[in-house]
Amino acid sequence: MKRYCLAALAAVLVAGPALAQSTTVTAPAGTVQGNVQGNVSVFKGIPYAQPPVGAMRWKAPAPLSAWQGVRKATDFGPACVQPHSKITSIYTNLPAKMSEDCLTLNIWAPKAAKKLPVFVWIHGGALVSGYSHEPVYDGARMAGKGVIVVSINYRLGILGYLAHPALSAESAEGISGNYGLLDQIAALDWVKRNIGAFGGDAGNVTIAGESAGALSVMYLMASPRARGLFHKAIAESAYMVSTPELKQTAHGTPSAEAAGTQAMTVLGAADLPALRAMDAEKLTDTAAAKGYGPWGAIDGKVLTRQLVDTWDRGEQAPVPVLAGFNSGEIRSLRVLLPPAPANAAAYEAVIRSRYGDLADYYLGLYPSATIDESMLANTRDALYGWTSTRLAIGQTAIGQRGYLYLFDHGYPAADDNGLHAFHASELPYVFGTAGQTPPYWPKVPDALAERRLSDAMMSYWVSFATTGDPVAKGQPAWQPYGKDANYMAFAQASTPGKKLFPGMFALHEAAVCRRRAAGDQPWNWNTGVFSPVLAKAATCK
Repeated sequence: MKRYCLAALAAVLVAGPALAQSTTVTAPAGTVQGNVQGNVSVFKGIPYAQPPVGAMRWKAPAPLSAWQGVRKATDFGPACVQPHSKITSIYTNLPAKMSEDCLTLNIWAPKAAKKLPVFVWIHGGALVSGYSHEPVYDGARMAGKGVIVVSINYRLGILGYLAHPALSAESAEGISGNYGLLDQIAALDWVKRNIGAFGGDAGNVTIAGESAGALSVMYLMASPRARGLFHKAIAESAYMVSTPELKQTAHGTPSAEAAGTQAMTVLGAADLPALRAMDAEKLTDTAAAKGYGPWGAIDGKVLTRQLVDTWDRGEQAPVPVLAGFNSGEIRSLRVLLPPAPANAAAYEAVIRSRYGDLADYYLGLYPSATIDESMLANTRDALYGWTSTRLAIGQTAIGQRGYLYLFDHGYPAADDNGLHAFHASELPYVFGTAGQTPPYWPKVPDALAERRLSDAMMSYWVSFATTGDPVAKGQPAWQPYGKDANYMAFAQASTPGKKLFPGMFALHEAAVCRRRAAGDQPWNWNTGVFSPVLAKAATCK
């Protein structure tokens, strides 16, 4: 008997592990071979544009010709080049590989999918870091609920957003920058042309993203070049901050071309050919260390005006929107907070000097009795709460449905470390990936209550991507924002409410209005005790 057992064991060792079941799809772009994982087919690392390398560095993405034969799509492509960070945080999850040749996407599709809605995910990372295949973005569980999930890479940092007069001179349109945004548009165009072969409905595409991914969602909603490529939008922790104009100083911010000229100088490059010849990783590391910050540029073509102006004019994409933020956004982003005043009197004095006739209103929302909590709440609201509410109001104003949420869920590993409902903490609940978070992320308990909340959120998100209305079986009805200012709170359970944080939106809308009227003040995280003086303006309420 022992002899037969040993023989059987030897046979297993020789044979090795069972091979994953493969699946093949032929699309207009070419034929790809992926793997089957349970009831989901997965295709990884599919290129959607030509590699932006060599002379193609700092050029709009170029279409990729259809390939011949079968392309293996069983391994994720490398992440786009990003800084080698020496700082460890809860978000640290460095990619195994990165390359300038990084314009790829991944697809999770239910087996035998046919005409299913498409959910396109745009990762966050301040337009500096991140990648499409971070484990927390694994699309398998969401796809299992009946959608096609697509995640995309796009150029980051100086490689994705550099503007420069020499680059503008190369362009037939006289513009430069926004290459990462153009990558996203190219990926959406690829989806439009090819997703039908994977069982997706090119006429029912939702763009979704978190943090810089949600900023990108707003850029896409504002860009004429993305119009018609998507039909719904989800923005998790978006921030409608001011952004540079291509050729002139505006709102206290140097032009994007001026920032690029300065970057070339500090990088020690004599001209554009020299800059293109630099090693991509060294270029990226040095630019980040020298303070280069990537932003979308108002160029009159890709982005026509400031986001606030686009929404005020009702020119944003006329699609349903689901938007929201987390109650503890800044608890994990304290780098955005200025030093706290020494005491309550000093706090009130600086607020009165900055906010003038708005100061009493401000101090009613963010009192001096709890300076730290007030500063956390103000910066959260100035960036994320104001933006999310503005998105819901903006879509309502143009006759579209806008849905607002607040993520206020905590669990021991987060709460015990002062990180209740921290920035991005909703992601493992949306994707059902609580066991796939980054190494230093506060560990989500493997508990029934957590799984139930995740299932509810994922169901709402999938329903919204399917019909434009977030509905989840056995969960409360989620009403559009509308005239009653409806929202959904996700704490220990899903709970609908009205008028989230009364007075919050009005204060920050007034503050931004005054900055816009002044003409020389940006609006971002320079709020609260870090705010410029907000003078009264006749054009503001």
